[in-house]
Amino acid sequence: MKPRSLLLVALLVLLLDQASKTVALSLLVEGWPVAVFPGFNLSLGFNTGASFGMLAETMATRPLIMAVLTAALTALFAFLALRARHPFEAVGYALIVGGAASNVLDRLRLGSVTDFLDFYWRGYHWPAFNGADIAIVLGAVLFLLPMAKRT
Repeated sequence: MKPRSLLLVALLVLLLDQASKTVALSLLVEGWPVAVFPGFNLSLGFNTGASFGMLAETMATRPLIMAVLTAALTALFAFLALRARHPFEAVGYALIVGGAASNVLDRLRLGSVTDFLDFYWRGYHWPAFNGADIAIVLGAVLFLLPMAKRT
């Protein structure tokens, strides 16, 4: 795929995610979930760690370190997107780049990543997440699809 198309995908993810987080930050209050339907709340939270809050205590006072690590991985995925041979793989990497870049922007601006999507079953809550996380997971699925087809 053309670099311009990949950049457009990444920028679209970044802009949509930042817009949704801006709305969440303006309408939601941390600790006050808003029930949308059974099994799903809008619940404002802030992740100082890595995926699913891992290393949150360790990185809570080091947002710049998390931002630099994530930015380095984002640059690697951008490079891989440009070298991808299959369109699904390239778009997958671009989705990951857009989502990761949006989360880096959060860390630089706020010191943490804004999360607000809360799925649950009875008393068990999946770790809250955001649109960038959805793009990252979807991107991983897309770039793995061509590999699964080969086997």
